[in-house]
Amino acid sequence: MSTPPASAASTAPAPHFGVNYTPRRGWFHSWHDFDPAHAREDLAQIAGLGLDHVRVFHLWPLLQPNRTLIRTAAVDQLVRLVDLAAEAGLDVLVDGVQGHLSSFDFYPEWTRTWHHRNVFTDAEAIEAQAELLRTLGRALADRPNLIGLQLGNELNNLVEHNPVTVEEVDHYLDTLLAAARDGLSAAAPGRLVTHSAYDAAWYGDDHPFTPEASARKGDLTTVHPWVFSGDCARRYGPRSPQVLHLAEYGVELAKAYAEDATRPVWVQETGAPEPHIPAADAPEFARATVLNSAECTGMWGVTWWCSHDLDRSLADYPELEYTLGLFDSAGRTKPIATAFADAIAEVRAKPRPGQPRETALVLDCTPATRSVSGPGGSYFEAWMRLRDQGVRPAVVLASRADDTAYLAARGITELVRNP
Repeated sequence: MSTPPASAASTAPAPHFGVNYTPRRGWFHSWHDFDPAHAREDLAQIAGLGLDHVRVFHLWPLLQPNRTLIRTAAVDQLVRLVDLAAEAGLDVLVDGVQGHLSSFDFYPEWTRTWHHRNVFTDAEAIEAQAELLRTLGRALADRPNLIGLQLGNELNNLVEHNPVTVEEVDHYLDTLLAAARDGLSAAAPGRLVTHSAYDAAWYGDDHPFTPEASARKGDLTTVHPWVFSGDCARRYGPRSPQVLHLAEYGVELAKAYAEDATRPVWVQETGAPEPHIPAADAPEFARATVLNSAECTGMWGVTWWCSHDLDRSLADYPELEYTLGLFDSAGRTKPIATAFADAIAEVRAKPRPGQPRETALVLDCTPATRSVSGPGGSYFEAWMRLRDQGVRPAVVLASRADDTAYLAARGITELVRNP
């Protein structure tokens, strides 16, 4: 049941499809009183949709309440959840440093108040996170359903309270990726070690987490193409090509920044947040997202956000967070879940398209003008116009436009310049 290594993922006959697991009872606060029976019920529902994996999250302050204390009981809870997923026939990616989840940030007290440390730049804070990842890797390495270990969820959301430079981000990511690999070590050959960032890494002018870091560090590239980034759904409409092809575009944009032309890309988070995507439009959005993403060569998989709606008894979340699930907060299957499962079955029933994109739109931007490639930007709109005309455009950086060997490796025969 284990997932093939990154080198094999790009040649896999079909992409992987899964969901980000949000416990139905108590959300991630359920880690305070973890109940295996409840988790087993949730995971059985997920597996019943025909999904093959989940992405799971523990909370950093519960795992590591003191800089030099990693709680064995909390680690054991996480291992137990991975084992329960195996019983349901599901592979698992584990996110380590949580970090940021659904508009809340979870910091251990040793990083805050009188003990404030910049989590990206303080040497002891970085080493503490590295040790947490090594510990999780050692605890999980022998689990056959383990996909791998990710540093944490959208760590770049923490930049506002932890100022950092591009160079410091690179050091931070390199250090933590090495620690995760060290923890998994030879006991887990082929397991992925990854990191993730929200869309500012791709669209944000001068954001310290860069496209290059996302596309070149770790074993594959993860993208989180959300329809609220750049006000995409409100700007163009929930049924617009810009929305229905957003995840596909995110994959192609990510491929442009990779040094390895065959590096896989994982659509690791995408979802249908209301009111950006009205409930009536959510099934078609899910279907289009799956089918359009599956047209991308090297697409590792799609992992929906999220499994279960957030119970409205929990307060202070942004409104869009409450209805993102494939199941409602009572555990009932929603129409979007049926559409998602049907689209996955359609992809699996036919061979991968496998055809390279012969036409590429050249992206010419600097770190200070990165927003041209986001919703509302001139490059984004030019790419979407081509797509709406029936072209399947790739993305090529201007710095690679004259590299004939690189273009040949990607199967690109025609370049289009953005007017």
